[in-house]
Amino acid sequence: MRRAHPGHRLLLAAPRWLAEAAAATGAVDELLPAAAPGRAVPARLPWRGPPPDCAVDLHGNGPASLAPLRALRPGRLLAYADPTGPAWHPEEHERARWCRLLTWYGLPADPGDLALAAPPLPSPAPGAVVVHPGADAGARRWPAERFAAVARRLRRAGWRVVLTGGLGERDLVRRVAELAGLPPSAAALGLPFRRLAALLASARAVLVGDTGIAHLATALGTPSVVLFGPVSPRLWGPPPGPRHRVLWHPDGPVDADDPAGLVPGDPHGTRPDPRLLRITPREVLAALHDLPPAPVHAPGPRVTHVPGRHA
Repeated sequence: MRRAHPGHRLLLAAPRWLAEAAAATGAVDELLPAAAPGRAVPARLPWRGPPPDCAVDLHGNGPASLAPLRALRPGRLLAYADPTGPAWHPEEHERARWCRLLTWYGLPADPGDLALAAPPLPSPAPGAVVVHPGADAGARRWPAERFAAVARRLRRAGWRVVLTGGLGERDLVRRVAELAGLPPSAAALGLPFRRLAALLASARAVLVGDTGIAHLATALGTPSVVLFGPVSPRLWGPPPGPRHRVLWHPDGPVDADDPAGLVPGDPHGTRPDPRLLRITPREVLAALHDLPPAPVHAPGPRVTHVPGRHA
């Protein structure tokens, strides 16, 4: 969108807490706070300006996410749920899906163009293995005891380990630290986005479940091991290659064209998914040891806009 509309001001409608992450892309000028209880879609957007030149529905295939955009009366609306839009493919990876949407409307987009520049901040723990035991839902949360077993082995092998988590995950992170024999200083809780990105960018590796930290590690190019359960990595996983290892144990052979086989569980369930529980600490340790060295990062350029036009 930025390349196609270099003279426009780009606004992203999203929850307020994502403002720093949006700014870090260099492609978003302002975050328009938009949220609703639970996982619901806001019924309206707090936009007070003139109708935007263009609006893009990057939430799903409607209709809930399409209605508030139509209410803005944009000059152009890009969406799967719109009659002019492309067909929705439930078996498609998220990166390919949204790039295909733009391409359909004549805006070339590359699913591989996902790199995020490291912030110009020092890391609090350069060269550490970052272990993130939390996840938005219990179905994607590997047991604390297993995270601790991996962290304990890494510590004994001489690797520095840092545990990350949100402020709401304090008890989980402290339990993993205690079981792993790590000092309280090993826990990095509630880091602002830029400090978290600096930590991940300089990390030796990242161990994480299927959650936002995994996507951030991918964007920063930091080697990672990502644990999957209710959803196949073919839908939500990092791009193929030696830098990122995914571990997933489905019930049997999976047909890449079968949406049901790619989402065998409930990603928002409260209990750890059976496929996630099939992953052992031993194979996680092996995957971590097989990762290539972490790259050296440098801050990237930012793109400017021309005031007065919105997309």
